[in-house]
Amino acid sequence: PTGYMENSISYSAIEDVQLLSWENAPKYCLQLTIPGGTVLLQAANSYLRDQWFHSLQWKKKIYKYKKVLSNPSRWEVVLKEIRTLVDMALTSPLQDDSIHQAPLEIVSKLLSENNNLTTQDHESIIVAIAPLLENNHPPPDLCEFFCKHCRERPRSMVVIEVFTPVVQRILKHNMDFGKCPRLRLFTQEYILSLNELNAGMEVVKKFIHSMHGPTGQCPHPRVLPNLVAVCLAAIYSCYEEFINSRDNSPSLKEIRNGCQQQCDRKPNLPLRLLHTSPDLVSQEATLTESRLKPVIVTSNEIHVEVERNNTANQKMTAGVGNDSEPNLIDCLMVSPTCSTISIELSAQADRILGCYVEILKMLSDYDDWRPALASLLQPIPFPKEALAHEKFTKELKYVIQRFAEDPRQEVHSCLLSVRAGKDGWFQLYSPGGVACDDDGELFASMVHILMGSCYKTKKFLLSLAENKLGPCMLLALRGNQTMVEILCLMLEYNIIDNNDTQLQIISTLESTDVGKRMYEQLCERQRELKELQRKGGPTRLTLPSKSTDADLARLLSSGSFGNLENLSLAFTNVTSACAEHLIKLPSLKQLNLWSTQFGDAGLRLLSEHLTMLQVLNLCETPVTDAGLLALSSMKSLCSLNMNSTKLSADTYEDLKAKLPNLKEVDVRYTEAW
Repeated sequence: PTGYMENSISYSAIEDVQLLSWENAPKYCLQLTIPGGTVLLQAANSYLRDQWFHSLQWKKKIYKYKKVLSNPSRWEVVLKEIRTLVDMALTSPLQDDSIHQAPLEIVSKLLSENNNLTTQDHESIIVAIAPLLENNHPPPDLCEFFCKHCRERPRSMVVIEVFTPVVQRILKHNMDFGKCPRLRLFTQEYILSLNELNAGMEVVKKFIHSMHGPTGQCPHPRVLPNLVAVCLAAIYSCYEEFINSRDNSPSLKEIRNGCQQQCDRKPNLPLRLLHTSPDLVSQEATLTESRLKPVIVTSNEIHVEVERNNTANQKMTAGVGNDSEPNLIDCLMVSPTCSTISIELSAQADRILGCYVEILKMLSDYDDWRPALASLLQPIPFPKEALAHEKFTKELKYVIQRFAEDPRQEVHSCLLSVRAGKDGWFQLYSPGGVACDDDGELFASMVHILMGSCYKTKKFLLSLAENKLGPCMLLALRGNQTMVEILCLMLEYNIIDNNDTQLQIISTLESTDVGKRMYEQLCERQRELKELQRKGGPTRLTLPSKSTDADLARLLSSGSFGNLENLSLAFTNVTSACAEHLIKLPSLKQLNLWSTQFGDAGLRLLSEHLTMLQVLNLCETPVTDAGLLALSSMKSLCSLNMNSTKLSADTYEDLKAKLPNLKEVDVRYTEAW
C-alpha cells in the first residue's frame, strides 16, 4: 500500500523494526515487518526517524514483558526477565518519565497479584528494580509492598541500602502528599523501621541530619514540610481508632452549649470510645447520681478515665448563651462531664508516638528550620485527643521551649494564636492550660520573649490582664522578674481600670524585694513623666545631627515638654529604642525621622500610643511592611512620607483604605511607586 495508513497496526503484530540501509533507499525511512507484508514510514529528518525507531522498539518490548510477567511460571525466570526489563529501561536513549515508570508499574502489578512470595523473593525483586528507583517515585502498589517489607523485616539490609535513597528522593522532591498518600505511608514505615534497629533513635537522628545537610542552611526547601507532614500523619494514626469512635460524640459547640441536655446523648463523654463496655448502659442510667464517682471505660487499645465534676457544669452553664464556636482548648479544659482525661495507648501506638515526637524535637534544633516549623505548627494541627494526652504534651513541650527561646520574632510570635478567637501554644501551655505541667516557668519565658520583641505591647498586656492576671500575680509573688515587670507595665500604661485590682497588684509588688525595687522605679518614672508632660516648654524641637537615643532621653528629662507638637530627629542616630520616650509626649502631632535607624519595633509602639499624630516622615528608614501595617491604627495621620523604604504595593493599598484622613503620601523609590 502507498500513501497514508488507512488502518492502524497493533504493536503486537509488528514482527520486526529496521532502519533502511540499502542503496538508493528513500531517506529517513523505517521498515515495519507485519504478517503479510511490510510498511515503510518516512520521517522528515534523521532525528525524528530515530525517535520513531526507539519508541517502536520500546513499545514492542514492553508488550512482550507484560505478557511474559502476567503469567509467571518459575520465579527464577521471572526474576531474570525483571532484570532484563530494568536494563532495557536504563539503556534506552529515550528521555521520558514513562520509560522508567512502565517497568515499575509492571512489577507493581506482578507483586499485587502474587501474594505467596517468600521473603527472599521479595528482597531479590527489590534489589532488581533498585536502579529504577534512584530517579523515580515508586507507584502506589509498589509503595504498599515496600511498607509491608518494612513492617515484616525492619532490620533487613534492603531497608538501609535500597530504601534510603528512595525515601531521600521522596522527601526532597515530593510536592504534595495529598496526591500520593502511599508515598507518605512508605516514608513513615521506613522511619519506623530505622527506629527498630539496635541504635534506634540515633539512626533516625543521622538520617534527619543527612536530609538537612552539613551546612547551616538546608539546600532542599521541600524536606522540612514533607517531614512535618509525615510526623503529623503518624501522630494522628496513634489516636485514629479513638478519633473514629466519635460516632455519637458531641461537636465542639455542643460540648460548650449542650451541657443542659445530658440525656440527649449516650454516653455523654467528651471523647468517644471504639468499643464500649457492657456496663456502660447501666452506668448511663445513673449518670446524674455518679457525678462525683470516677468512671473507667476500656476499649481494646485505649484506656480513658473520666472524673465527674459539678464545678465543670457550673462553669459551662455560665457560658451557655454564647453562640460562637468554642475553641479547642476550652473544650478540653471545661467539659460538661469531665475535668481530667488520661489516655493509655497500645504498645505499638506508644512507640510510634515516641518516635515521631522525637523527630519534631530534632527538627526544632535546626536554626534554619525553626521558623518554618513554628509556622507549620502554629495552627495546632494535632487532634484534641493528642492535646488531652499528658505524655504527648509533655514531650512536645521541648519544641515549644525552643520556639520560646528563639530571639527571632517570626519564630516566637507563632506561639500566639493564628487568628483572633482561636487559642495557640501560648494559651495551651500557660497556667490553667490543658498542657501546663510546671509552675509557670515556660509561661514566664514565653511572656518574656514576646514582650522583649515589642510585639503589640499594649494589646498583649491587655490580653494578659483579661485572661492571665492571676498567674502573673502568683509568679510575681514568687519573685519572677519577668512577671514583676509585666505588672509594673500594666500600671504604667493604665491597663488596669479597677482600683481594687490596682491596689492588689501594688501589694503583690511590694511583697518581694525585686518587686519593691521595680515599683519604686516605676513611681520615680511616673514623677518624671508628670514633670515631662507638665504644660510649658517649646512647641518645636530639632535635635542636632548625629544625636543618639541617650541624647534624646537626656534632653527630655531636662524639663517640661507638655506643649511639644513638632519634633525633628532627621539625620540623627536614633533607633527604635527611642520610641519609649516619644510615646510620653502627649501633644506631639508632627514627627520627622528622615534618614534614621528607626525600625518596625518602634513603629508598633508609636501606633499604640501616639494615636493623635498627624504628620510622620519615615523617608530613608529601614522600616518594612511588618511595621508600616501597624500605622493603620493611627487614624489622625494626614501626611505620611515613606520615600525609599521597603514598602510594598499591597501594604500601600491597605494603608490608603484604613487611613481616611491621609492626604499627602510620598512613596517614591518603593515598590508602590
